Amino acid sequence: MQLQLQHKIVLTGVKPTGTLHIGNYYGAIKPAIDLGHAVLAQGGQHVMFIADYHAVNYLKDPVQMQECSERIACAYLACGVDPSKTIFYRQSDVPEVFEMTTLLTNFTPKGFMNKAHAYKAAVDKNLAKGEPQDAGINMGLYNYPILMAADILTYGSDYVPVGKDQVQHVEITADIAGAVNACYGQQILKIPQAITSDDTAIIPGTDGRKMSKSYGNVIPLIASAEEIRKAVMGIKTDCQDINAQKNPDEILLYQIARGVCPEAVVMEIKEGLTQGGMGYGTIKKMMAESIVKELAPIYDAYQGYKANYSKVEEMLQEGAKRARALARPVLDSFKAIVLNKSMKGK
Repeated sequence: MQLQLQHKIVLTGVKPTGTLHIGNYYGAIKPAIDLGHAVLAQGGQHVMFIADYHAVNYLKDPVQMQECSERIACAYLACGVDPSKTIFYRQSDVPEVFEMTTLLTNFTPKGFMNKAHAYKAAVDKNLAKGEPQDAGINMGLYNYPILMAADILTYGSDYVPVGKDQVQHVEITADIAGAVNACYGQQILKIPQAITSDDTAIIPGTDGRKMSKSYGNVIPLIASAEEIRKAVMGIKTDCQDINAQKNPDEILLYQIARGVCPEAVVMEIKEGLTQGGMGYGTIKKMMAESIVKELAPIYDAYQGYKANYSKVEEMLQEGAKRARALARPVLDSFKAIVLNKSMKGK
């Protein structure tokens, strides 16, 4: 899809949970940052935030929450977010979002929330276990799409890059904004559009399953060269003879390599497998060195940000100020119409 980015606003949020791996990097982090650079180059705005309020549903230990938020902030900066250009902030530092959430609840049909994938999945899981359908489900989970809608609408976002599992939330956001606009007969809130990419790399884990920390099958993003080499050398292989001609698409090593290695390396591996004669050990070494070369600068930058986290916190606070300056006019305009009063001086 060809996007018109000139003077547009692109917004991305990331929950501070889990451990980052190269699947996250190539599948979400790098594409989001590249898109941010593209919209900035076209005179638009790139808004990126750490969604700590969203994470409360999954992470209620405050110490872990702080650690995860710090890790995510340092990682995204290390991966190329430029806080002097991108509006980079922590969700909880922008109160306008939560005021917007309260307003939006009054325009959101309950049916919108009933059909949300996360809620339906939780209900189905309960029913499968013979439990009441809403057992263990709190309003944070149920109202998750409204908070996400506020994240998007408060800044007048045009585009929201998301995984396919999050497209529904952007569609719900558009429906809520449409309900508001229809109620007052004018465009008060901008209708956002989800961005997904069919070209985004889907990288399997070292055992062939989905790459996930819970499976212990990841190649870490923030890691030393030795840790990366160890993870790559642990990629599952078969027992075919080294000289056997192989179909690269059926070989896990190749499936991972084409998502993380430069094209020249990928083509060399493909030819070696197709013609035979290239051993899996050789391929693993090629892959490991390629990944280390790509990620070493990120690792070094991350260590620098972690060692000087007070500077990172200053960046986040400055980002929050810029985010609030962008959010305030949108919220004030909405409130002025809903409450029929001027917001001047507020």
